[in-house]
Amino acid sequence: MTVVAEEQHADDTKRSRNGRWIDHWEPEDPEFWERGGKRTAWRNLGFSILAEHLGFNVWILMSIVVVSLGDVGIDFGVGQTFWLLILPNLVGSALRVPYTFAIPKLGGRAWTTISASLLLIPCVLLAIAVTAQAPYWFFLLTAAAMGFGGGNFSSSMANISFFFPEGKKGLALGLNAAGGNLGVAVTQLFVPVVISIGTGITLAYAALMWMPMIVLAASCSWFFMDSLTSAKPDGRSYRLAMANKHTWIMSFLYIGTFGSFIGFSFAFPSLIKISFVEFEGFVALAFLGALIGSVTRPLGGWLSDRVGGARITLLNFVGMAIGTVGVLISVGTRSFVLFFGSFILLFVLTGIGNGSTYRMIPMIFSAEARRRAGAAGEEVIRSAKRQAGAVVGVAGAIGAFGGVLVNLVFKFSLQGEDRSLTSALIAILAYYAVCVATTWWFYLRRSFAVERAPSLAYAGV
Repeated sequence: MTVVAEEQHADDTKRSRNGRWIDHWEPEDPEFWERGGKRTAWRNLGFSILAEHLGFNVWILMSIVVVSLGDVGIDFGVGQTFWLLILPNLVGSALRVPYTFAIPKLGGRAWTTISASLLLIPCVLLAIAVTAQAPYWFFLLTAAAMGFGGGNFSSSMANISFFFPEGKKGLALGLNAAGGNLGVAVTQLFVPVVISIGTGITLAYAALMWMPMIVLAASCSWFFMDSLTSAKPDGRSYRLAMANKHTWIMSFLYIGTFGSFIGFSFAFPSLIKISFVEFEGFVALAFLGALIGSVTRPLGGWLSDRVGGARITLLNFVGMAIGTVGVLISVGTRSFVLFFGSFILLFVLTGIGNGSTYRMIPMIFSAEARRRAGAAGEEVIRSAKRQAGAVVGVAGAIGAFGGVLVNLVFKFSLQGEDRSLTSALIAILAYYAVCVATTWWFYLRRSFAVERAPSLAYAGV
C-alpha cells in the first residue's frame, strides 16, 4: 500500500513491506511536517484516542457492575467485591510494560488493532458471567481480563510520541491521555443508564454495549493507522533510566496522583454504597469524579508551564491531604455532602497532579543532562530525552499499580474491627504527607538546588 499523495510525497515516505509502514519520518523537519506529516500524525492520534478510550471504558467496567450484582441475585462479600476491583488494576498495571514494547515489535497499527480487539474477551466473559450467574472464580477471571484495557494507555502513549515533533508532543500526549481517562467517566455515566433499559436490571447490556464500538475501533486502527519503522526499542535508554534515582522518585509521586485517580475511580461507587447506604441512589453521580479528574489533567500541565511543575505538584499533594481530612471528617460525622464534596476535590487534584508530574519528568532529565554535559553535550541531551520517554512508561505502569494499593487499603479497612474507612484514609493521608516531603526535598529544597543541580529546583517551569 502506498501513502496517499496529498498526505506525503512518495520520496519522503516509502512502504517497503506489507501494511501501512512508514520508513521515512522526520517530524522535526518543518517542510516535511507541513507537507503531510502533520495530517498523518493527527489522523493516527485520533484513532489512537478512540482505541485507548475504549480501553478505559472496559478497564473500569467492573466498578459499576459490582454495585448492581445484588439487584440480579448475585451476592458477594465486601472482601470479594474489592478483589473484583483490584484485579483489573493489578493486571492492567502489569501489562503496561509489555504493551509499551509491543509497539516497536509489531508496529503501532497492528498493535492498536490487536489491543483493541482483545477488549472483546472481557466483554464476552462478563455477558456470560452475569447471564449464567457464574461462580465467583469466573467473575475473578472476568475482572482480570478487564485488565487488558489498562495496558492500552502505555502502548498508545508510546506510539503517538513517535509521530509528533518535540514542540507538539505535549499537546498530543495530553489529548491522548485525557481522551483515555475520560473513558472512566463515560462508563460510569452511561452503563447505569443502559443496564436499566427495560424491566429491572440487565447487566449483560454492560458488556454488549461496547462490542460494536470495539469492532469499529479495531477496524479503523487496521485500515487508517500507520506504523513507523523509526519507532525502535531503545534498550540503553531504559537501562540508564532504571539506574537513575529520579525514575523511582517520580514513579513514587505518580502513585500518589494517577494511582489515586484510578484507585478512587474504581472504588468510589462502592464506597458510596457501603458507607452511605441511605444515599445509594447517588452512586449514579460517581462518574463526576472521574470526569473532573480527566478534564483537569491538561490544567496541571498548563499550570506547570507557568508556575513550575514541582511547585504545582507539592501544592497539589497538600490539597489532596486536605481533601482526605475532609473525607475522614465526613465518615465520622456521617455527612454525605462533605464526603462527596471532598472526593470531588480529590479527583480535581489527582487530575492536576497527573499533568504536573508528567510535565516534570522531561524537564528533570533535561536539566540533569545540561548540568552534566554543558553547552556542547548535544548527544547527552538527546539521550536524556529518550530516558525521559522511558521513565514515562515506567511511571505509568507503577502509577497504575497505585490503584491496586488504594483498593487494598480500602478492603482491609472495611474488613477491620470497626468496618469503616478510617484506617484506609489515615494511611492515604500519611502517603500524601510523604509525597509533600519528597517533592520538597528533591525538587524545591534550596540547598539541594545550589549544591547539586541548580535547575532541578525549577523542573517543569
